[in-house]
Amino acid sequence: LLHLVESGGGSVQAGGSLRLSCLFSGANITDYCMGWYRQAPGKEREGIAAMGSNGDTTYVHFVKGRFTISKDNAKNTLYLQMNNLKPEDTAMYFCTADSARASADYVLYSGYNGMDYWGKGTLVTCSS
Repeated sequence: LLHLVESGGGSVQAGGSLRLSCLFSGANITDYCMGWYRQAPGKEREGIAAMGSNGDTTYVHFVKGRFTISKDNAKNTLYLQMNNLKPEDTAMYFCTADSARASADYVLYSGYNGMDYWGKGTLVTCSS
């Protein structure tokens, strides 16, 4: 059974960088489509970066050019490199995965009920 474990969150000043990691424990990362969502206080959970089953990637417009999703199959780990962070990026960040053979767009727009597996989240705080 797949278990997702996020790490790498923290507090940074505006303009800073963080790299989030998500360990795929109990299963092989190559068997899943996957992505990152975030949820700010009082707001809905939203997809921000995704990777499809064949390795295609996509991003929500407001992180494009600043965030990069990648994975290391040997380490069974998904990453989210976040550069030029802004205060509005402050949120809980969640790793998600699904065993469906699907595109990055599917992951980005499926929402909470559309994805099979979720981590518990890691908090990112960006101050001005």
